[in-house]
Amino acid sequence: MDEYSFDPTRFDQMRQGAWDISARLADMSLDGVYASLCFPSFLPGFCGHRLQQITDDAEFALALVRAWNDWHMEEWAAADPNRIIPMQLPYLLNPEVAAQEIRHNAEQGFKAVTFSEAPHMLGLPSLHTGYWDPFMAACEETETVICVHIGSSGTSPSTAPDAPADTVGVLFFGYAMFAACDWLYSKIPVRFPNLKICLSEGGIGWVAGLLDRLEHVRRYDSMYGTWNDVDISPAETFRRNFWVCAIDDPSAFAQRHVIGVENILVESDYPHADSTWPNTQEMLHTQLAGIPQDEVADMCWRNASKLFRHPVPESVIANPESF
Repeated sequence: MDEYSFDPTRFDQMRQGAWDISARLADMSLDGVYASLCFPSFLPGFCGHRLQQITDDAEFALALVRAWNDWHMEEWAAADPNRIIPMQLPYLLNPEVAAQEIRHNAEQGFKAVTFSEAPHMLGLPSLHTGYWDPFMAACEETETVICVHIGSSGTSPSTAPDAPADTVGVLFFGYAMFAACDWLYSKIPVRFPNLKICLSEGGIGWVAGLLDRLEHVRRYDSMYGTWNDVDISPAETFRRNFWVCAIDDPSAFAQRHVIGVENILVESDYPHADSTWPNTQEMLHTQLAGIPQDEVADMCWRNASKLFRHPVPESVIANPESF
């Protein structure tokens, strides 16, 4: 953390695991992480929007997205397919073409796609317009997990304009809660009941409170009308369609049965400044102390293995030190 800054930085001045896959795999091993799903970050944007909004040429934008995805599959994930879960960038400028890309990429072995928490903040149609339905249908059909990363709208929660930067760091999780509500009430998970949505880097401390609030507001369904034609409640829909990722959420594990043990994953956020690397194992041993081992296994690897259809070898399950 003491090296963090926005100053221009050369590759040889960065931790090598931030950009070199061999070093990345070594750092995963140091942290006790068998398999990882890696997001793009500042260069293309968390959902690839920067590659597509730097040009007015839609074909060029599509070529950039395809080039990135080819590189990710053929070089990054291919370095060790057992330990890297392939995740593609979406094409954002045409939902029909985006759907074609999802189907093509699923055939190539991609298990997930990164997407914006709030596309309207990027100048794209909102989740409530129906514009994205072809894309969502393709993700549901191919079992492609939609991974929604905090900050993928190009914005972050804030308070007063002159508040210190710490407030943004403290409230960063807030967009996960806002995004969950927006996705729910867009009724995308209602129209596509088998869609899988994973909220990344948002923590899990807010989930139980949101579920309580969803049940409370359900009392006023007749006033709002949004959910009157849906058989299951928003809270039940959340538990069916959404997964959430803990980073450093000790208090939230006490609420795991409210959230749904089967809905919780853990992440390290490597190599960002608020990462738990290289102490993820020690932290989890402390935070999960006293929780039944079956539940610990679910949250630490089985849920992720099932969600991303990424099996863990029996040899690694039997001996986690073997990789």
